[in-house]
Amino acid sequence: MDSKIFPVPITTSSFKVPGKPSLPPAATVVPPARLPPSSPPAVQSPSTVPRHPKFPERAAFPESLPLHSKNPKSIYRDIQRLARRGKLRQTLTILDYLEHRGIPVSPTTFSALLSAASQAKSLSSARQIHVHLRINGLDRNEFLLTKLVETYAVCGSTADAWGVFAELSPSSVYPWNALLRGSISGGRRWGHEPLSVFLSMREAGVEVNEHTFSSLLKSFAGSPALTQGMKTHALLIKNGFAGAPWLIKTGLIDVYFKCGRTRMAIKVFDEMPEKDIVVWGTVIAGFAHNKLHREALNSFRHMGDNRIEPNSVVLTSLLPVVAELLQRNLGREIHCYVMKRFRNYTKMVSIQTGLIDMYCRCKDMVSARGVFYSISERNEVCWTALMSGYASNNRHEQALRTIVWMQQEGIKPDIVSIATVLPISAKLKAWRHGQEIHAYALKHLFLPNVPISTSLITMYSECGKQVSCCKVFDEMPRKNLIAWTALLESYLRAGWPVESLQVFRTMLRANQRPDALILCRILKATGDLSALKLGKEIHAQVFKLKLDMYFLLVAGIVNFYGKCREIQKARKVFDGAQSRGSLTWTAVIEACCYNKEYKEALDLFNEMLSAGYSPNNFTFSAVFSMCDQAGLADEALRLFDAMIRQHNVNATKGHCDCMIGLLMRSGRMDEAQRFAMLRSTLV
Repeated sequence: MDSKIFPVPITTSSFKVPGKPSLPPAATVVPPARLPPSSPPAVQSPSTVPRHPKFPERAAFPESLPLHSKNPKSIYRDIQRLARRGKLRQTLTILDYLEHRGIPVSPTTFSALLSAASQAKSLSSARQIHVHLRINGLDRNEFLLTKLVETYAVCGSTADAWGVFAELSPSSVYPWNALLRGSISGGRRWGHEPLSVFLSMREAGVEVNEHTFSSLLKSFAGSPALTQGMKTHALLIKNGFAGAPWLIKTGLIDVYFKCGRTRMAIKVFDEMPEKDIVVWGTVIAGFAHNKLHREALNSFRHMGDNRIEPNSVVLTSLLPVVAELLQRNLGREIHCYVMKRFRNYTKMVSIQTGLIDMYCRCKDMVSARGVFYSISERNEVCWTALMSGYASNNRHEQALRTIVWMQQEGIKPDIVSIATVLPISAKLKAWRHGQEIHAYALKHLFLPNVPISTSLITMYSECGKQVSCCKVFDEMPRKNLIAWTALLESYLRAGWPVESLQVFRTMLRANQRPDALILCRILKATGDLSALKLGKEIHAQVFKLKLDMYFLLVAGIVNFYGKCREIQKARKVFDGAQSRGSLTWTAVIEACCYNKEYKEALDLFNEMLSAGYSPNNFTFSAVFSMCDQAGLADEALRLFDAMIRQHNVNATKGHCDCMIGLLMRSGRMDEAQRFAMLRSTLV
């Protein structure tokens, strides 16, 4: 992997896709024009708007005929077309040009512009459109002002939203609904504002409608807030909405599914006399959200029995379910249906991305690549899906090259692409490439971002660059428990348990409450140091925090006492566990091995099988290690054969290394040679 990830320019000779011609070389990137100021004056009359210097018509209409050959309606269509394509900067340039020429802009055109600004969540564009509304004398148009309220709310500007809202009639339901819808999409800046907006609306005596309740239920589904959703359900029944239209019923179904109350959701669903495609799609997505994949497939079949054809939204929800169940043949049927049903399926990126993900998770990379190359307009989403597919199929080098190929097509990786490629760099220990990705994230303002920073810490740790780990961690303005865990594990990975304990103490002083995972990692550090007193304190904290029901943590405590040569305490913790799993059985077997009680370890393994627990890779690693230490070559061979034939556990390189060492020390060179050959075939 000598080629850089973000080179300018780059050649494609070393990155040819098998069976496909090389992608074209990267085009020269022209830096985008500087955005207009993000905070224009709140109120600006046409007379006070500064006059800009003239510029050629070609600058305003780069993709169309010049102005003198167009009538206003044609110009409006151009602006609306650009707005639908998300080219806000060009549309605002055209508006400036029309203002200089004194050509008015229609309300329909402004409506399309406000929709585009809402979709892009561009506050600066929304403010510029607001200024142009005043210039065109449309600042009293209630429809546009209502839409402007929603746009400001979606962009997260509460002050601007309430300011425009104050200019509208407080008795009309439409501005309130716009404010409610916008506050739901506005993100964290609104907090619990959607409910406050609804309560203020009720206090003002405004008569609510089904769109009000639909927006409110959508906010509760996103939280999720079961209690508030049930109160809203009761309010609907009280106010005579018992036979509510499908819009509200669909919202209730979504709330109950998002809150994990599937029975209540199905009860509302069964009460509906008629069910359209939206309702069925909500039910399928709800089952998928709750990991009830079989139920989701059954609902899809029932929908077909009712002669309702699935649309793109339903199919997009269904494809992850098919992938989870590894139903490749069903996925191929859906693929055929898409090709037959939708003529423009090559442009339906959401479905194509779902198909790529489904084929990748079903280990069919050939079909995944076929779908990918059939997409006529590839974007960063489908490229990221292909990258993730390569990674999930252990083709990490191709996954890393994918981020190069997507740039050769002129597509810039987004924050999701960066979050996907960083673990791949960690797997390959590709430090130089990881540094390039880090630089790219800084350049494009993806940092600070907790998931990206945490992935960077893990990547640098895997590459043995502990100083870089600490630097990334120190630059994080907000550090959550995941970030602290990543830093602590980086010290453990580097073999510095004392420093990891210092990180743990610093985390506690920062008022971060430890969870089961980080306590388990700390127990490993105390076990490596044989710090019995400190480990007992952590054991006490586990009981204090009521975390002793977690298999992982109980196994960590047992393993810790085993390393400290306190086998009786390890057995006591194991015997007193409320519930046991493969992890706890493996831990007590390892504890016996640490204390050279090999017969007891083997008896515990047999007892585990008798109790009906299934051993995993780690269990067999502990058993083979025990056999190696005790010199039980015949027993190890018998267990290795049972692992593959009876328990369906695949052999790993670690298993083979242990067997090779045991057999060589026992003088059984021929058998050791066979295991060496087996090891060479493993990935």
